[in-house]
Amino acid sequence: MNILIVGAAGMVGAKLTKRLLADGAVRGKALTGLHLVDVVAPQRPEGATIKIALEAADLSTPGVAEKLVAARPDLIFHLAAIVSGEAEADFEKGYRVNLDGTRYLFEAIRKVGDGYKPRLVFTSSIAVFGAPFPEAIGDEFFHTPLTSYGTQKNICELLISDYSRKGFVDGISIRLPTICVRPGKPNKAASGFFSNIMREPLAGEEAVLPVSDGVMHWHASPRAAVQFMLHAATIDTARLGARRAVTLPGLAVTVGEQIAALQKVAGDKVVARIRREPDPFIEKIVAGWPRKFSAKRAIELGFKPDESFEQIIRIHIEDELGGRIA
Repeated sequence: MNILIVGAAGMVGAKLTKRLLADGAVRGKALTGLHLVDVVAPQRPEGATIKIALEAADLSTPGVAEKLVAARPDLIFHLAAIVSGEAEADFEKGYRVNLDGTRYLFEAIRKVGDGYKPRLVFTSSIAVFGAPFPEAIGDEFFHTPLTSYGTQKNICELLISDYSRKGFVDGISIRLPTICVRPGKPNKAASGFFSNIMREPLAGEEAVLPVSDGVMHWHASPRAAVQFMLHAATIDTARLGARRAVTLPGLAVTVGEQIAALQKVAGDKVVARIRREPDPFIEKIVAGWPRKFSAKRAIELGFKPDESFEQIIRIHIEDELGGRIA
């Protein structure tokens, strides 16, 4: 099994790589090679015994996608994108990276021909939905994205369904919840504060909260995100029918409930490091996001959420902080 990961230098890509190497197989087939690609070359995983190619490449550059699929990878994870806040602030870059680059990849696969039909897992987003929302968004709810990022992801979902319908790929789009707690430094995602107000205080640093405590959102841990992608890679896509996009399960919690969970796990000293500083730009973006889903279809397909937000915090402490709180 040869696997291509586009966006492999990111947090989820790196964790997916580590898990693939630990498992050593996908869909009952031994892992024989990994091609790790991002705009900055991914780091070489430690202790790997299989062939690993590391490459710095921009999928939105014409000609790059053809080179990436020339070796006919059996499985492709497409994680590459610029995040929501950046896509909203830079209209042209958002469409070039999030839409054009994705279509270049699909077209490159189609043009290989000769029966080549890889499984392709595309990470979409709950940003494909837009207000007004019901109390809990069901699997039949329509798409009216209110951001450029959500629009770009929605278009890519449609492309995957059509290219799958035509037999060019065996694709599945997974609408990830917001991943929390994300390790590393803050990024330009409008949703970044959900992680920031957990990660920085746990590390002994101050964090800024730009929205009110009543803001509710849909979350999953990085560990759950990796499991979602592996399940998407192994699922019988015949069960999806023509609906190749799946809204994944998560936890609907308010910012106030996040902070309460942090207090329970880490104490008052850690929570005191959160500073409230309203940001109208972020508040406007977040106001158009969905808050809660039923995700019945995904659960029936075998996708499993985290058990609680306290568990999400403990996963971060275990995986990123060595079990220690500053």
